[in-house]
Amino acid sequence: MGETMRQLCTIAMLLLGWVVAGQAQRYGVNLNGAPVTELVLPGKRVLVLFFAASDCPISNRYLPEMERLQHEFANRGAQFREVYPNPGDTTSVVRQHSTETGDATDIVIDREQSLVEMAHVTVTPEAAVFVRDGSGLHEVYRGRIDDRYLDLGSERPRAFHHDLENAIGAALGNKPVPQPGGPSVGCAIVTRQP
Repeated sequence: MGETMRQLCTIAMLLLGWVVAGQAQRYGVNLNGAPVTELVLPGKRVLVLFFAASDCPISNRYLPEMERLQHEFANRGAQFREVYPNPGDTTSVVRQHSTETGDATDIVIDREQSLVEMAHVTVTPEAAVFVRDGSGLHEVYRGRIDDRYLDLGSERPRAFHHDLENAIGAALGNKPVPQPGGPSVGCAIVTRQP
């Protein structure tokens, strides 16, 4: 009886392992409502997450800058994802927002705020840069895009320090990644209610 029970427990644990291993990590959904289970496509070494909100004017003003950075770095091995973590940013709201802004970035709607937790972000806009190696993704940068915003309501005509651009370039060049020179300024991420 003892040997049979041990064999049954071993079989049950193997089956449970197969079921768990067969379940892909879900990071959110795309604009079609399909699960996003892969953040970094094959051939990409660096992941850039840009946290946005459809109703945050500062976040919306950075969409052209994020598109510029994507054009500059995508062919060099960077994968860009635009993440909408606020509960009010439903699939239909973000789809409409994307249509209105002409935004063509890979979008993830982070309903469970798993990417918020993974990146440790608190406001929109804010960015996180991860480097992929053999053991997974490692965060190397979290913070502002640049220094255009000094505080809420205090904006420079143009940025002088391009923190995110410098971080992406360093990560792709296998160099030490400079950290942001100041805090992220924007709209607080709305915490999801359990």
